[in-house]
Order: sequence, then C-alpha cells, then structure tokens
Amino acid sequence: MTPAPSTIESAYLPPDDAQRRTLHNEVHARPQARIRMPALVVYVAVINAGVSRAQECEHLRRLPGQQELELERMQGNFLRLRLDGYTLKWERHSEFTRYSLVLPESAVAGATELQLPESLPPQWLRSIPGRTMAAIQVVMVHGDLRDMEGTLEQAQQWFGEHPIVASVMGHSGHSWAVTDFMLRDTGFERMLVIAPTGTPQSRAGRVSQRLLELETYRLMALRGLPVAKELAPMLGASEAELADITGRLENKSAADQDLLDALVSLSARVERATAAHMYRFSATRAYEALVLQRIAELREATIPGFQTLGEFMQRRLSPAMATVAATAQRLASLSERVARASALLRTRVDIATELQNQQLLAKLTRGQELQLHLQTTVEGLSIAAISYYVVSLLLYGAKALKLAGLPVNPELAVGALIPLILWAVWSATRRIHKSVTDQTRKP
Repeated sequence: MTPAPSTIESAYLPPDDAQRRTLHNEVHARPQARIRMPALVVYVAVINAGVSRAQECEHLRRLPGQQELELERMQGNFLRLRLDGYTLKWERHSEFTRYSLVLPESAVAGATELQLPESLPPQWLRSIPGRTMAAIQVVMVHGDLRDMEGTLEQAQQWFGEHPIVASVMGHSGHSWAVTDFMLRDTGFERMLVIAPTGTPQSRAGRVSQRLLELETYRLMALRGLPVAKELAPMLGASEAELADITGRLENKSAADQDLLDALVSLSARVERATAAHMYRFSATRAYEALVLQRIAELREATIPGFQTLGEFMQRRLSPAMATVAATAQRLASLSERVARASALLRTRVDIATELQNQQLLAKLTRGQELQLHLQTTVEGLSIAAISYYVVSLLLYGAKALKLAGLPVNPELAVGALIPLILWAVWSATRRIHKSVTDQTRKP
C-alpha cells in the first residue's frame, strides 16, 4: 500500500505545517476492534524496555504467511493481522507492547485449557520479546441478562470457587463483565463478558478493549509501589540526618565545612533518588488517571450481592496510589528542605565572611592611618634635611664671596635666610603632595 503523503497540497489553503497530517491521523492510530461473539480474546502485555521494533517485527514474521512483513508497517505502533481463522492485533506503547489474539467461537468451549490455534507456531506466545506484565483471557459469550440466576451460574462455571466481582455495563445494561482478578497456573487472568444475542461487533470490541486496558493500566500504575517501598528506608534515614544537620546548624556545634560536606552528600543522595524514580512516580499518576477514566467509561451498575469492577479496583488500588503519591511528595519535600538548610548555611557563611571582611578593612584602615602619621613625620624630617642642605650650600657660597673680597659675613647672612629657606622648602613640599593627591583621586 502506498503511504499517504506527509502533507496535503490544497488550492484553498496555505502550505501545511510539517506535522499536520501526523497529528490529524493520531485519532485513527489505534482503530477500535470489531469482535464477532462468541469469541475468546487471548491478551498479553509485555514490558518493552530494551526491545526494539525490529525485534518485534521479526517475531511477528514467525506467524503463518507473515514472512515478508515489512518493518515500515509497524512505524505507526499499530498493526492488525488476519491469519488462518483468527486475528492478531499488535500495539506498541511507550513502556509496553500489547498482543491480542481474537479466536472464534470454536475456541470458547475449551477456553479453560487455553487451547491456541494449531496454526500458531509452538511457543510463539512464550517467546514474545519482553517481560510479561499482563496476560488475560477474555471469553465473550451470549446470554440472557434478564435471567440473573442463570447468568451468575454461567459465570461461576468459568471461575470455579473463587469469589467474583461483576458489573452491569452501560446505561442501558447492554452486557455483564465478570472476573476474579486471580492468576491461574497458566499465568493468565480470566474475564467473562456476557451480552445478549445481536450485540454489535463494534460494541463487543469496545467492551473488550476497555476491560483489557483497565487491567493493564492498573498493573502499570502499581509499578510505582515497589519503588515507593524501596525508597522508604532511605527517606527515613535522610530525614533523620537532615534533622541532625539542622540541629547542629542551629546550635553552632559544628564547623561550617563539616556541615557543608554533610549537606552536599545528603543533597546528592536525594537528587539521585529523584532523578532515578520521579519518572516512575509521574507515570504512576498518569496510569492511575487512565484507570479512573476507563472505570468511568464502563458506566457500571451494581449486581445485588457483588462488588462492581470499579469499586473493587478503587478499594484495592487507592491505598497503593496514596502510598506512591505520599512517597513522591515526601521526596520532593525532602529536596526542598535540604535546599533551605543549604541556604541557611550559606547565609551563616556569608555573615561570617562579611564579619571577617569588616575586620580586615578595619586593620587596613588602621594601617593607613599609621602610614599617614609616619608619612607626615617623614615629610617633617625631609623639610629639615632639605633646609639643612640648602643652608649649607648657601653658607659655602657666602664664604666663597668673602674670600673673593666682598664685605660679607657668611654666618650672619645665612642665619638671616634660614626662616625664608624653611618656608620655601615647606611650600614646595606641600605643592608636590597636593599634586600627587590630585592625580590619585582622578578616575
């Protein structure tokens, strides 16, 4: 079959967005099944982690007449194969892959023994790539729903002595769904759908699909419960350690470096747990929402003396989902509390650092004051020294003039000039000091 073009060229519209056709066709990605009753649906859902689409394609090629199955046909994550006397539906999801065999009326009589078609290769179900998460046999038969006693007797023959849960489905009460949620030695659960003669194939397909999805999503939601139980000891120990660190931080009984090392180690442990398990907790919430949605779609009515599927599932599922939600909240809260403790420690370190900086600035200021005093003293001595040398030079000059025959008294003349010399040297020193200060202050 020629694949549809990725875009539509219309004479009336602007060019298509690259994803328009893909997004539009998503609503048709998994068409509803049509089941002709009576029928037996053998359903297996496997975790597909580490399993490629190519491996699944290779497994499907083992079916009769499917040796030439092309991998391109599986890119849409949905495939329905019509085989000899039965059909097989393959669906790949993000975490699991579903295989549904719809067997004809002849398989219903021996359903308790799980008699698969002879044309199905031996061990084909057992060799499906992946790990089994759900395996269900759904028997869909005709019955008179007005004869409640006879219908219940018909159901009890299918389930034996196990207590059952049962619901009338649809506002019009179009069918019954009965199960016991028990795993048999074959590894399969059993479900029974009883509907009156003339039930449309599309309705039978929808009922089967909702029941199978309900149980699959329930099991997928519960995958978060072992993770929550595994995390409980670590969370308890981490919370106790955080309380100890906070107490030491409050009492100032430990060095900042020791507290910092402890907080870094605790934060790394919490963040590693968050990165490893937060996806599982988010997936659990999503699957739980799907379970509740599928229960609502059944539009159940009660059968006197029996729990409905929705009541049974919610009573059994709600405590587990509450445990997972509480663990996820506890992990997120612990991460926030560690962050707050780290912020407190940073504030304490910043305050200590600020105090040290203030002390250092005070020491620098005191040193500058001492340096200024020393500089003033040195300047005074410099003025005296320079004046002394100037006076000495003038004295030698005056003596030279006296020897030259001029009537000059060297000592008297130079002594009279000493005040003027001191003033001149002091003035010159002040001008130089002012010039240097002005240059220093310029940006």
